[in-house]
Amino acid sequence: MQVTVLGCGVVGTTAVKTLDALGEFDTITIGDINVDYAQNVADSCTCEALCVKCDAKNPEELREVIKGSDVVLNCIGPFYEYGPPILKIAIEEGVNYVDVCDDFDATTEQLKLHQEAVQKGVSAVIGMGSSPGLANVLVKFCENFITIESVDIYHAHGGEPTEGAAVVKHRIHSMEMDIPVFLDGKFKTVRLFEESGKVLEEECEFPGIGVYPVYAYPHPETITLPIYIKGIKRVTNLGLVLPPEYAELIKGVVRLGITSEEPITVTGVEVAPLEFAVQFILEQREKLLEKTGFTEPMGSLKIVVGGQKNGKKEKYAFSLGSRGQGMGEGTGIPAAIGTVLMGKGSITKKGVLPPEACVNPLEMLVLAQKVLKSTGKGDLPFVIEHYDEQGNKEVIDFKKVFQL
Repeated sequence: MQVTVLGCGVVGTTAVKTLDALGEFDTITIGDINVDYAQNVADSCTCEALCVKCDAKNPEELREVIKGSDVVLNCIGPFYEYGPPILKIAIEEGVNYVDVCDDFDATTEQLKLHQEAVQKGVSAVIGMGSSPGLANVLVKFCENFITIESVDIYHAHGGEPTEGAAVVKHRIHSMEMDIPVFLDGKFKTVRLFEESGKVLEEECEFPGIGVYPVYAYPHPETITLPIYIKGIKRVTNLGLVLPPEYAELIKGVVRLGITSEEPITVTGVEVAPLEFAVQFILEQREKLLEKTGFTEPMGSLKIVVGGQKNGKKEKYAFSLGSRGQGMGEGTGIPAAIGTVLMGKGSITKKGVLPPEACVNPLEMLVLAQKVLKSTGKGDLPFVIEHYDEQGNKEVIDFKKVFQL
């Protein structure tokens, strides 16, 4: 089998290394505009790995790179710009597709390609990262225990050695838009800096990471879970980039309104305010990491699922977090696992689908455990808590729950 990975940044590099470790594909082709770096990643693989120059703005280059692959894994951001057009090319070429899209507006556009994918016999799993991705799959798994009524997803990560411009643009984009939530059985939107968004802010305890304030994030779970989890009444997504001072820096830049893509003339040179803002944020980031002591990657995902069983209220909280691993691992590993499941034929539904619609939770978690074992990182860093109607807490052995 042959897989093509588009984009070899922090997430794409982790995905390539994970695909190599799992050993399901005979050939990995890496498509990236930065050929030198991508070639170094390819050279580190034990399987046959190739590197080809690929400009995401050039549809014909993309088409040539994708053509003939069994699966294409798209890690090129920002997804509000590149997600829908790359998916459309994959569908036209009849190639099964996986991506890590976490922009809800891009997700909305990608879902519109569902019938086209069905007609072409293509399976496309979108948002196959951490949140969205693993979060969706864990929520779906809870249908085995309770009738789900509410889902609150929390995430925090930061401290990575580097961060790309696309990631910062995604953060800015997320703060400026109407943020979708599902409250009282209805789709609504809130604004981060207005009262509608502020009322959702809270502090969340992330095991192994700490207690941090989280705020509304426009992630796709809030628009896909209500479609595939019948009877659900609430879905929220709250997150934070670490350290909190870094999040506040980005918020401050957005509040100032210097994020337009319309160029302005500065001493005779045309400059897009957004490009200046991104570069300023990235330069300040390094100073903030050093000042606040965030000298290693860290990340955590927490999913709280509430519902009923036999007429009684119950709640499950899944927490997954670690120091030494950040966005690259949190997003790249699930993406690679989804790609392997696609390649093996475990994902059979056709069309454009979120993870909860087509990914087997147990298969995914077994592969995740295999990845960590093969890289010497031990077991999945899972904490599962069960709360009964009286609020009594029970910590559950995740290996028994997931049959690992």
